[in-house]
Amino acid sequence: MRAVGQNDKRWPFGGVRIGLAVLALASIASGCGQGGDGARAEPAGGQQPLQAPPARALDAYATRLRAAHTARVAAAKHWGLKKVPLTAPPPPAKKPRITTRDGFEVDGHRRLELPPVFTTVPTDEKILFLTIDDGAEKDPAFLRMMSELKIPYSAFLSDYLVKEDYGYFKEMQGRGVALHNHTLRHPYLPALSYARQKREICGMQEVIEERYGERPVLFRPPYGNYDKATLRAAKACGITHVPLWNEEVFVDHWEYREWDRDLHPGDIVLTHFRGREDWKGTMPDMIRRFMDKVTAEGYAVARLEDYL
Repeated sequence: MRAVGQNDKRWPFGGVRIGLAVLALASIASGCGQGGDGARAEPAGGQQPLQAPPARALDAYATRLRAAHTARVAAAKHWGLKKVPLTAPPPPAKKPRITTRDGFEVDGHRRLELPPVFTTVPTDEKILFLTIDDGAEKDPAFLRMMSELKIPYSAFLSDYLVKEDYGYFKEMQGRGVALHNHTLRHPYLPALSYARQKREICGMQEVIEERYGERPVLFRPPYGNYDKATLRAAKACGITHVPLWNEEVFVDHWEYREWDRDLHPGDIVLTHFRGREDWKGTMPDMIRRFMDKVTAEGYAVARLEDYL
């Protein structure tokens, strides 16, 4: 269920956030300037008095907010979205406790302190998390679209596809996207021994660290299939979380894990780096379908890593 008063937090085009920010700064200015223009309010205890920020600073801040909003409106129109995407709330100061979803445990999951396997992040906010797997399609238009619309997402990469163009994902990382582990060759892991699973997972850890300078802590098993050996190997390779998904979006349809075939606060959404060779459209076409639905239902897209 959505939080009470959720609709009060977001007006069309995110205008409430701009307005509230400006009002907040204006109230600071008026509250600190008691006693007339340029006057100081003398605090008790001999502390240094607070001073209002210069009016020019307020004007500059408001101008930047308006410019950012105007750019997002223009981007939504340029990329053919029906509405401007909603802005996600700030990430929580205290991260939610992530546990393994019921029925997704393996034998000894808690005793062995294996990484949690989950499909939803606990939150009352109407937010979703977009995750994209594999790395087959390397569409420059997709990178531009996501940057211009400021839509966060997380990438789970397999080396056998990524190695065709490591630079594409380096550019993606430079745009603020976190790159995570999806194995070297995308095998069905439960069919492999523990040692071979570990090579697939740790091997991809090393590739990402060497190519992109960071060792991932998130891992998604290919096809969402895993066993106890998978999670043991993942933990040994430095993995702390195993996010799966609750919905999957394609160019022409959605698929759902839950019986109600609906979105829920905190759901993780899966899609893939795919293009016309596999789909009846492009990655921007898929993002358009994704954003039109989530925005129409009052959801914003948040950054998964901010909640883990």
